[in-house]
Amino acid sequence: MDTLEIVRTSFLSPIVLAFIVGVIATLVKSELEFPQPVLNAISIYLVFSIALKGGTELAVAGIGSILVPALVTLALAVSVPTLAYFLARTFLRLDIANAAGIAALYGSVSSVTFFASLSLAEKLGAPAEPFAPVLVSLMEWAILVALFIARWRLRRAELNGDLPLSEILIDTLRGRSVILLLGGLGIGALIGESGFRSVKPFFEDPFRGVLTLFLLEMGMVAGRQLREFFRLGPRLLVFGVLLPLFNGVVGVTLGALAGLSLGGSFVLGAITASASYIDAPAAVRAALPQANPSIYLTASLGITFPFNLLVGLPLYYQFATWLHALLR
Repeated sequence: MDTLEIVRTSFLSPIVLAFIVGVIATLVKSELEFPQPVLNAISIYLVFSIALKGGTELAVAGIGSILVPALVTLALAVSVPTLAYFLARTFLRLDIANAAGIAALYGSVSSVTFFASLSLAEKLGAPAEPFAPVLVSLMEWAILVALFIARWRLRRAELNGDLPLSEILIDTLRGRSVILLLGGLGIGALIGESGFRSVKPFFEDPFRGVLTLFLLEMGMVAGRQLREFFRLGPRLLVFGVLLPLFNGVVGVTLGALAGLSLGGSFVLGAITASASYIDAPAAVRAALPQANPSIYLTASLGITFPFNLLVGLPLYYQFATWLHALLR
């Protein structure tokens, strides 16, 4: 699959088109609206489904064979959202909630970018390790890191002083989206692939349909707050291009040092550089409703996603090729 085909397939997917329809519906002042209880149910379903499937992938792979790459990925899951939050606060000058929303999306993984990188690596004769999807699941812990940062900074601002980190951690772990993520990962790891088959018709088959409805609602929310994006436009463009480049280089480098193959280190670089517009928004919407979707979704979906598909993936692969030749 060539780059143009990847781009065409991605942008003509129901998920992306639903987001665009949601924006248009708001701009033309449509009466389309989702009841709040329905939105809550959709958010719970999406977050729990993502975590449950991630847990089953961990159970299938087993931790022994992927220990070093897993540790590297967990380190990235902490450092990437932390860096994104710092830059969002200083360079983009966002408030705490919006900066944490950016951090969650840029720490999480774009599944489309992940699958595109797998396809490109295989086409170029350097397939990634079979356990690559497990690294994606581990990278999703970045969402928890971003939510922890948000709770910590928001509580500190409310109390006008320091607050014990243990109290913030407990408060974060009690949050709805965190309980769903941790609970789903735990259940998935315990039941494994065989146990997941009994609930697969509910948690996997309808997933993308429910996700399409969620992106429709996200588009409507983003359309109502486009003014905020235009205020940040130029800085958001720089942020959405340069941060993925930096993250991609770091991911490829750490993957190569962790012993991953050429294709494996390239894929790790790609998922580190990616920004989620599917998984993380559901958690951010549930945990930080005050964050502006027109900022974090436009940055990830409108800037970083097309940049990675058109420019980033070839660059990360070339860098991985050069680095592996250097390390021989």
